[in-house]
Amino acid sequence: MQKPSIPKGTRDFSPEEMVKREYIFETIKSVFKKYGYLPIETPAMENLSTLLGKYGDEGDKLLFKILNSGDYLSNTDLTKINSTSPAAFSMQISEKGLRYDLTVPFARYVVQNRNDITFPFKRFQIQPVWRADRPQKGRYREFFQCDADVIGSNSLLNELELLQIIDEVFTKLGISATIKLNNRKILTGIAETIGQADRITDITVAIDKLEKTSFDTVIDELKERGLTSESIGKLVPFLQMKGTNPELIGQLKIALANSSIGLKGLEEIETIFKLTREVQVGINIDLDLTLARGLNYYTGAIIEVKANDIQIGSICGGGRYDDLTGIFGLPGISGVGISFGADRIFDVLNQLNLYPPTVNSSTKVLFLNFGEKEQIFCLKALLKMRKAGVSAELYPDPVKIKKQMDYANSRNIPFVIFAGTEEINSGIITLKNMTTGIQESGTIDTILKKVN
Repeated sequence: MQKPSIPKGTRDFSPEEMVKREYIFETIKSVFKKYGYLPIETPAMENLSTLLGKYGDEGDKLLFKILNSGDYLSNTDLTKINSTSPAAFSMQISEKGLRYDLTVPFARYVVQNRNDITFPFKRFQIQPVWRADRPQKGRYREFFQCDADVIGSNSLLNELELLQIIDEVFTKLGISATIKLNNRKILTGIAETIGQADRITDITVAIDKLEKTSFDTVIDELKERGLTSESIGKLVPFLQMKGTNPELIGQLKIALANSSIGLKGLEEIETIFKLTREVQVGINIDLDLTLARGLNYYTGAIIEVKANDIQIGSICGGGRYDDLTGIFGLPGISGVGISFGADRIFDVLNQLNLYPPTVNSSTKVLFLNFGEKEQIFCLKALLKMRKAGVSAELYPDPVKIKKQMDYANSRNIPFVIFAGTEEINSGIITLKNMTTGIQESGTIDTILKKVN
């Protein structure tokens, strides 16, 4: 019999792992709520007409498509399979796809519910997404995103708030990180300055791969995309600029002096840096001209976060999109958002062992089982503890105490209670701290105060 397996790029999570993941989700969710963001959910699948064309050619290739239900081949001309492009043929047999991210479904949601939404609209969303990518370390085909977006406002205070959220989340999680910041307008200004304004998408898609491949490979791709050697020669100095944030901005003001959109991007970046200093955002923020994030819908600030102590891809990213809702019939609505990569954050916390000790335990108190008579006493005590908000359980079988203690250790349960015949008759039970080994005796009310 063939051994069961799961698709490549997906993972099972044990109870111990899920407790850790819930810690991540709850930490992020608590910060979102603190800043006034409200939760929504959207379906796992969307119409392909909603998804296609929103992520660029590279993104479209990574969409998981869902075959039409029923006899989906009955209305398909199979004789044209070889003469039809793969994309066109797939549209004949598939009308839906798994969502690639949470931003495009969010834009669709806003347009569909525009009459019931108060703008600016601040929402967060924590759900899985799917990408038909090549699985590798830190890159999965199914993974969770934790998004926060505010739509219906052009204010750069929104960018500031999202940077504050990033700072607070990673501080709470204990992850040392750096925010990489750029602006799509700056990249557009660079494209104008090198005489390739109409090639902005080709440029951003290529330089977005700088982190994953060599500089020479990116240059070769730019050539393949039709950029001339002269324009590439003008582009390279921009990609190799070094210096502090103020120094880079100073160099760019000179280099982009003839590009109004480039100067506008620099003005926005300067404002964001000023605001972060005013409110003392603690996380390090670097201007990175090679940061492109090759998604077509970004129009302003581009944000990416990297962990400082471990080599892994982006653990958070986002940016400003001025007209994403326009493709669904609601133009002129600007938005900005970020997305935490929960799966990569999970990997970072695991590798650096940054979880608090309490995360490994869902049960705080275990009552040992001495027999049928003692069970009745323990069940009543359990009820009292649970009503007081203490997570507690009774070992289900009156087996050897060693086995029950081993269970408590394997589950990282911090306290066990001994309630045998003598304890029940005297009304005094014994509490053992499984970390220190210290034992204390008292009534159930006394013990409850010690563990609550």
